[in-house]
Amino acid sequence: MTTTAPPSEATRPRTLKRELGLPALIAYGLTSMGVLSVVSVYGPATALSDGHLPAAYVAAIIIMLFTAHSYGRMAAHVPITGGAYAYVTRAFGIGPGFLTGWVMLLDYLFLPMVNFLLFGLYFNSLFTAVPAWVGTLICIAIVAVLSVIGVTWIKRMNSVVIVASVLVIVAFLTLAILNAPNLSMEAVMTPLSLGSGGLAPILAAAAIVAFAFLGFDGVSTLAEETRDPRRKIPKGIVLATLFAGLGYLAFSIAGSLIVPDWRTLENLDAAGTELMQQAGGDTLMVIFVVVNVIGIVLCGTAAQMSVSRVLFAMGRDGILPAPLARLHRRFRTPYVAALLVSAVALVALFITLDQAVYMINFGALVAFAMVNLATIKVLFFDLGLRSGWGVVRHLIMPLIGFVSIAWLWTSLAPFTFVLGGTWLAIGVVVFLLRRKKHGGALALQIDGAATEAMPTLPYRE
Repeated sequence: MTTTAPPSEATRPRTLKRELGLPALIAYGLTSMGVLSVVSVYGPATALSDGHLPAAYVAAIIIMLFTAHSYGRMAAHVPITGGAYAYVTRAFGIGPGFLTGWVMLLDYLFLPMVNFLLFGLYFNSLFTAVPAWVGTLICIAIVAVLSVIGVTWIKRMNSVVIVASVLVIVAFLTLAILNAPNLSMEAVMTPLSLGSGGLAPILAAAAIVAFAFLGFDGVSTLAEETRDPRRKIPKGIVLATLFAGLGYLAFSIAGSLIVPDWRTLENLDAAGTELMQQAGGDTLMVIFVVVNVIGIVLCGTAAQMSVSRVLFAMGRDGILPAPLARLHRRFRTPYVAALLVSAVALVALFITLDQAVYMINFGALVAFAMVNLATIKVLFFDLGLRSGWGVVRHLIMPLIGFVSIAWLWTSLAPFTFVLGGTWLAIGVVVFLLRRKKHGGALALQIDGAATEAMPTLPYRE
């Protein structure tokens, strides 16, 4: 491996303090996805699958694990903050990398907004005299403070919420089994099988519930704050995705046990809360609402921290729009970026939940598709990792991941492509204006090693 002399402090890229371990990464990933987010789509997805929601979750878990695998493989070779932006830059150059990062901002910018809007709705339901926008504004302020506090405090709160969420799911599972009107192997297996409609309803529902996994990629943005990132980031990404999927699957099975006929649900949009009440009464329902509200705040914080790290990486590489680049050069810290995102999040006061979800779907799926392609380009072609299981891990699996994500695009509303295409066009203009001022390739900082260009040697596990 070719080494270079350590650069001066003036030229060394700013890196972050490494203090996160594997449990913190898994907790961060789970919080980003929202362990209890399954309740928000339970009713509509159950109706779409005609009562076979568990089968839809099995399909979604398989689809998302292929993309999580690609993120993990790239994280082992490109252990730098920036996620999909850094990976695509390493594979296809600064142009595609910038545009991927630009589109990915839709995911990270609007994901906190979804949580802010949901918090406002919960706040309004508890305090009907207070408008929902007041609750949204309160949540924005709380998340801004938590984002500045940093990852040390966030990882502790994440762990508490994850434990509480898991306990709620376990309690619901237990009570659903004890109170199920017909507890039998047939009752468990029927929702996991194909119904009279065949595979089509299952896949249609899978396209909806797959979006509950959005956020696992945020783990990759913490590479420069993780101890031994080349080993722990890949494990954190895959394990967070798998654990979340198993939690979603368990919840959907328990729901089908406690309410075998989904048509008896009074309100499909609030089906999760209704299931909790039927399984454990008002006590479980209240506990669920409290944990879910706290989870919404931390999920928004996790998403906001992710986008601040992406902005930090793009600013460090000198390819942000001029005003943001000047701000980065002056402060050179991700926490200023976090406050900037909080200011942008005020847009949540003027948009609807559906509009925010549209933008999240577009940005996330573009990033997922590009990371699958980047894995093939870098690991299979550039580094030639084809021996043993290399062909399977670095060509076949990422290709399956890309095709699966491309299929999910067919479920997006036409309005999504209008908004996303407009945002992408703006990104092209920004990139062309900044191209002449770009100072070179991304820089990589590894523990104990000199700062050097993006890695060109395979990482041996």
